[in-house]
Amino acid sequence: MKALTIGLILIGVYLVFQSFIAVNAVKTEKQKYRLVLKQDQFEIRYYPSATMATIFSNATDYKGLANNGFRKLARYIFGGNEQKQSISMTAPVRMNMTEKGSSMSFVMPEKFNNEELPKPNDPSIRIEQSKPVYVACISFTGYANDAKIQVNKEKLLQILKDKNITTTGEYSFLGYNAPYQFIGRTNEIIIPIEWKE
Repeated sequence: MKALTIGLILIGVYLVFQSFIAVNAVKTEKQKYRLVLKQDQFEIRYYPSATMATIFSNATDYKGLANNGFRKLARYIFGGNEQKQSISMTAPVRMNMTEKGSSMSFVMPEKFNNEELPKPNDPSIRIEQSKPVYVACISFTGYANDAKIQVNKEKLLQILKDKNITTTGEYSFLGYNAPYQFIGRTNEIIIPIEWKE
């Protein structure tokens, strides 16, 4: 009986913790975009220009990029800069992966579009302004891995081919959740496209 009570208490604590994490994820500032078209399997979005902190890597897959890239960028926003200034975490974390190498970007809070960002201590981190772009987007849940990313990328490419929508660049993976959030995870694949409104 005592073991059952302890087990129920631990489950309760776990669920409260996961609920707290999920609520904080909802409150996290997200990169702004405008929804252009929504269908059952995919969306078309317009992303305006945004300020990004980006690192480049020789990694060619998700697993190889995720840990090392995240640590470097996290150090920067948690005070690893000339002003020792903390910068709020936003979502999503953006990853571009190819056979020639990869990159990971944190989108900077919107207020920094008009303010100067602190200079990173790590010279491998670049502060860049993204170009405005139309993208097609597909979502999937759970923890991401290379196999899931590949399956969803191919699914989105097939949808675009079937609808005669022309792609204009390589895909990006967007991750929205902290590693310790187990419930309500969101992942997306986006591909830049030709689109006229």
